[in-house]
Amino acid sequence: MPLPKAIVFDLDQTLSASKVNISPAMAGRLTALLSRIPVAITSGQKFERLLEQVAAFLPTEALANLYLLPTSGAALFTFDGAGWRPVYEERISDDEARRIISIVEKAGREHGIIDDAQQTWGPRLEHRMNEVAYSGLGQNAPIGPKEAFDPDRARRRAFRDVLIPLLPGYEVRVAGATTIDITKEGIDKAFGLRNLATHLGIPIPDMLYIGDDLGPGGNDEVVIQTGIPTRAVRDPDDTAAYLDGLLGETP
Repeated sequence: MPLPKAIVFDLDQTLSASKVNISPAMAGRLTALLSRIPVAITSGQKFERLLEQVAAFLPTEALANLYLLPTSGAALFTFDGAGWRPVYEERISDDEARRIISIVEKAGREHGIIDDAQQTWGPRLEHRMNEVAYSGLGQNAPIGPKEAFDPDRARRRAFRDVLIPLLPGYEVRVAGATTIDITKEGIDKAFGLRNLATHLGIPIPDMLYIGDDLGPGGNDEVVIQTGIPTRAVRDPDDTAAYLDGLLGETP
């Protein structure tokens, strides 16, 4: 099949395990793609995580074709040869973040969702400049406990439903393995995709989105409304196999 004019990837469970660096083999595949077309990474993770997990493992000459959409599309960063520069940023102020964190903590304890006796790895709540993220086991939890925490998402969906009426003017979404992401209203991966398409001058139907969570209620599902063609994958191994076929079939 011909290469699309640009490819947008989800990060966790698509290019790597949650909060784990991409493998050398995946870095090689991305480098091959970047030599041909623009590639974007979108995630609920903060900008610094995208640098640590992906960009740090790519050659500098490839970065000019890499576009980073952290915090669920609330910002878009490009590399200008000297460093990373924002095309736009929809920030949540420190005052807003403190209020959101207070609401989440109070509601979590009142509804028995936040248990202070439960082991955590790092803070549960983090202001990521463009979003506030709640992670049930803390921001640095290892993969094993994260995968066992809420595999069917029922726990976080219930908490999300509690938080939505308490946070008017914000988007509240289940994301990742243990996380709920909170951004300004209207800010999500679809918002990021539309801004990316405008910046690149590439129509969305000529792009491709690859993600592990495109089903109903998934954190990638929202991109479908943009009209972007999608490819669902199970995990990074599935992504690798698909990219090997795509790269092998195209000149």
